[in-house]
Amino acid sequence: MQKRQYCVIGHPIGHTMSPFINSRLFALRGVQADYTVMDIPPQELSQKIATLRTLQGFNITIPHKQAILPYLDEMDSNARAFGSVNTVCVGEDGRLTGHTTDGPGCLAALRGRGIQPGGSMLLLGAGGAARAVAFALCEQVESPRLTIACRKKSLLKAEALCRDLQNHLHTLGKTGELSSAVLEELDGRESFSLLLNCTSVGMYPHAGVSPVSETVIRQCGAVFDAVYNPDTTELLRLAEKNHIPTVHGMDMLVWQAAVAHGHWFGHTFTQSEMDAVIRDAVGEMKRRFPEKEGQNE
Repeated sequence: MQKRQYCVIGHPIGHTMSPFINSRLFALRGVQADYTVMDIPPQELSQKIATLRTLQGFNITIPHKQAILPYLDEMDSNARAFGSVNTVCVGEDGRLTGHTTDGPGCLAALRGRGIQPGGSMLLLGAGGAARAVAFALCEQVESPRLTIACRKKSLLKAEALCRDLQNHLHTLGKTGELSSAVLEELDGRESFSLLLNCTSVGMYPHAGVSPVSETVIRQCGAVFDAVYNPDTTELLRLAEKNHIPTVHGMDMLVWQAAVAHGHWFGHTFTQSEMDAVIRDAVGEMKRRFPEKEGQNE
């Protein structure tokens, strides 16, 4: 029997964890498949679509999550709502159907650590990851109260995201309180039930810095960081120092891959299965990047 073929596309993409994670998920369900990496510069994407149509599915990372849209034959409602795709199913006829798994992956990661989104929430960032998480929160929470904070130079993006979310809530027949804030001006005077970092601050090789101060962190009931390398970012270290529950970025990375397998095969995974994959993925990452160990101490 011929193996199914999957891949992840992006640029640059040399250090991706996707082959390791997806191979583990294939093994858990006995799927005979290969998962490769395809580094595609932006100007070459159109030339690679015919090749991608010969696969059974593929994942997408920066910078193609929006650039892929014109080449898709259809999208699910969530992907269409905020205009970004990170998972594609390829039909037997080569038709491409786009999905987004970042938001659902974040929610699954939170649930897996016993954290239920709600109350007053603070989201750091207004880029693609933040957008996916924000839409997922608005889908999940009955009447979301969400503050989107980003650098002063990017405040217009946060304001635009708030408008898009407000329109989406209206479509869902829901109401919520959405506001924007300047990241540098957060001072810890306001309390939040959940802080979600969707910026790249603290990511390897520039670890050891936090997007917000310890004063702000102390006012949060739980902290999630989408950064997965290093495993314990400075943000998470400060939260754990103050005995605040945390969710690590590798949890989201593994869960969003599991959600992709749901689209490809209909497979679901248990928390214990995911815990094992997360643990092994963290171990593999530390093996690949040994120089980062201890730099947050």
